[in-house]
Amino acid sequence: MCFAAILALTTVLLVVLTGCHKLAKSSSDARISFTQVPQWSLGDLNQTDVIEGKVNGSQPGQQIVLYSKTGDRWWLQPRLNSPTTPILPDGVWRNEVQLGTDYAALLVDPTYHPIAVLAALPKPGRGIDTVAASRGQEQSSSFFVNFSGLQWRVRKAPSDRGGAVNPYDPRNVYVDQAGALHLQIVNRNHQWSCSEVNLTRSLGYGTYSFTVEDTSHLEPAMMFGMFTWDFSTDRENHREFDINISRWGDSANQNAEFVVQPASEAINMSRFEAPAGRLKHTIIWEAGRVTMMTSRLLTSGRSVLVSKHVFTSQVPTAGSESVRMTFFVYSDPNRKLSTIHNRADVVVDHFEFLP
Repeated sequence: MCFAAILALTTVLLVVLTGCHKLAKSSSDARISFTQVPQWSLGDLNQTDVIEGKVNGSQPGQQIVLYSKTGDRWWLQPRLNSPTTPILPDGVWRNEVQLGTDYAALLVDPTYHPIAVLAALPKPGRGIDTVAASRGQEQSSSFFVNFSGLQWRVRKAPSDRGGAVNPYDPRNVYVDQAGALHLQIVNRNHQWSCSEVNLTRSLGYGTYSFTVEDTSHLEPAMMFGMFTWDFSTDRENHREFDINISRWGDSANQNAEFVVQPASEAINMSRFEAPAGRLKHTIIWEAGRVTMMTSRLLTSGRSVLVSKHVFTSQVPTAGSESVRMTFFVYSDPNRKLSTIHNRADVVVDHFEFLP
């Protein structure tokens, strides 16, 4: 459908779209606002971006239901089996949705059952408290880099991953002329700022490989991780499994680990010592089984296996997860272990996925 036709159709919607932060009618005093809206797109089932906002006046148990519009239909987001977005204690909600021309957020009661596809947005009532919609932005407010032929979103929001709230700065991430991805920890405004990227599409089962330059120089409190995370749900521990390079603040610890979450269970973790030099980290994800391997790459072109572990317990199913790489500062909750002293750079030469 042409752009003009889409604009004509939106005029008959129950919610009039006049801006990126338009509020809609409510059956109560609750109000939904948007703080980040993805870009306008004719639709890409394989492309996602962050949408977030805030609810004022919501009731306990209420949740957000999201839709993105493609053509003349509104499509439930992010997935049919993950149809709701939780509201955080401060009223903030956040998720990832497929790109479309318009985006909608419904504040709903716990008993409400979302409909997968809508011809028009519903009115408040019958379990729907508030409806708000926004036209897609001309340009995404997210930051992106292209690496290994794929698009990656660069984190800009703080995160408490690692025991404390770390700031993340998009300036800490870049791709050099050789095509390698750099993730940095940099002291900005007297505070260490971190870096993280996530793929803007979900790949599912298959083989994930990361070729990484020497990380043996990292200070004990630095953590470089390659992992999956599902923004759309907290089920199955957000579908997370990890290969982490860190001594977690203690120089006596081994510097690497394979993990299927939750890491608190001993069966879900295998620690080892990753040697100096260029390494290849591989994750083979199958239904009910995750195999992780780290190999050292020799100048001759051969590789030497360093460590391998197979997990068959609590392996997550495929969903809306995306693969991510993060580089942050670990903070010891007891403040007895070392912090960091110098900026650092992790260089990822290549990422590859094979279904």
